[in-house]
Amino acid sequence: MTYVGIQTQIRRNNFNSVLLVIAFPLVLLGMVYAFLYFTSKQYDPQVVNDSFVNTMPFVLIGTTIWFVVAWFFHNSMIRMATGSKPLERMENKRVYNLVENLCISKGMKIPHIFVIEDDSLNAFASGINERTYSVSLSRGIIDKLEDDELEGVIAHELSHIRNRDVRLMIISIIFVGIFAFIAEMAFRSLRFGAFSRNKDGKSGGAVILIAIAISAVCYLIAILLRFGISRSREYMADAGAAEMTRKPYALANALRKIDQDPFIEAVQRRDVAQLFIENPQPEEKKFSLGNFFSTHPPIQKRIELLDQFA
Repeated sequence: MTYVGIQTQIRRNNFNSVLLVIAFPLVLLGMVYAFLYFTSKQYDPQVVNDSFVNTMPFVLIGTTIWFVVAWFFHNSMIRMATGSKPLERMENKRVYNLVENLCISKGMKIPHIFVIEDDSLNAFASGINERTYSVSLSRGIIDKLEDDELEGVIAHELSHIRNRDVRLMIISIIFVGIFAFIAEMAFRSLRFGAFSRNKDGKSGGAVILIAIAISAVCYLIAILLRFGISRSREYMADAGAAEMTRKPYALANALRKIDQDPFIEAVQRRDVAQLFIENPQPEEKKFSLGNFFSTHPPIQKRIELLDQFA
C-alpha cells in the first residue's frame, strides 16, 4: 500500500471522525424509532412519531453524558483495562531515548510512556490531544526486541498519533460500546425476566425479543462502520513507521516476533484490544467467526508489504 502522506491521512481521519460523530447517533435514533414502531399497539405513524419526539431528548441527553464521561476519562479506563502504569525513566533510558529521538525528528511533543507488566509482545497508542497522547509497551516487547525493531514499533505507534488514528478509534470505541451495552441489557432482560407472567401475559417477552433483534442489528451496523475505517489505519501506520525510521525491515522483523505471542493476559475487552499493534486473542479464538470483522489486517500481509519497502 502506497503511503499517502501525513497531511492527507490527518484530513482523512478528521473527516472520518466527523462521519462517526454523525453516523452513530443517527443509528441510535433509528434504533429507538424502530423499537417504538414495532412495539406500538396501533402501528399509527403519527403516534409513533409523537412518541419518538418525546423520547428523543432523553436518548440524546443520555448518549451525550455517556460520550462526555468516556471522552474525558478514557485514558483512565484504558489503563485499568490493560493494567498499564507509567514507565520509569531512570530504569528504561533505552525506551525513552528511542521515543525522544523519533519525536524530535518529526517535531512531535513526547507522549506519555506506559508499561504493561506482561511477557507477551504488544503495544498501543491512545489519547485525544497532546496532553493525553500516550504509548504503552508490554514488558515482553521491551525485553525481547532489538533496538531497531523496538524503534519500528514505537514509530508505528507514533504514526497513529500523528495521523490522528487514536482519536478516531476512541470515538469508535465509545459509540460501539453504547450499542454493546444496549444489546447486553436486552439479553439480560430476556434471561432474567422475559418469560415471567404478568398482567399482559407474554407481551413483556415479545417486547424484549423485539429489543434484542433491533439492538443486534444496530450493533452489527456499528461494528461495520468501525470495520470500514479501522483496518487501513494499520497499513498507514506501518508505512509511516517505515518512512520515519528508514528501516522497514526492522518493523517487519518485529511483527514476526509479535505474531508468535501477542496475547496480553490482562486485556479481556475486545474494544480495548483493537488499539494494539496486533489485536491480541487467545489461541482458541484465533479462528472464530469474529475474525471476519477483525479491526486488524492479517499480520502476514502487513509483513509482506513492509518487505516491499525494503
